[in-house]
Amino acid sequence: MKQSDYKMMCRQIRSLAEISDHYMPVLANASAILYEGMDNLNWAGFYLTEEEHLILGPFQGKFACVRIEKGKGVCGTAYETDETQVVADVHQFPGHIACDSASNSEIVIPLHSKGKVVAVMDIDSPLFDRFSKEDIEGLSEFARTLEEIIRW
Repeated sequence: MKQSDYKMMCRQIRSLAEISDHYMPVLANASAILYEGMDNLNWAGFYLTEEEHLILGPFQGKFACVRIEKGKGVCGTAYETDETQVVADVHQFPGHIACDSASNSEIVIPLHSKGKVVAVMDIDSPLFDRFSKEDIEGLSEFARTLEEIIRW
């Protein structure tokens, strides 16, 4: 995708957040924007922090894991390390949690409020090595937009 496509997605979610900046409707719309706006995805959504684990939040795609422990799998690792995880082949990731066996690559970006990780944005693809440098930059910008506009 082009950076202009990601900028459009950021404008869309900002506009929708003007109606309500509560995290639940914003994340629900954000998952739809990601899922519909990007090619070759099989899951796009969010896991929310709760104590020392993540719980399933709004998403688009097939059913998903309900609870992920901190430090487990790609999402739990992003939560524990507070770092974006880009995995070209999830089958090579130690401890990968296979909620959907069709997923082959994944990107997970932590979201923050008041200096703490409050959620992770998780995007899966059936393609290996799906996420380019441009995707990483654009999705990081989308994540920062969510951090700016959401009322947690």
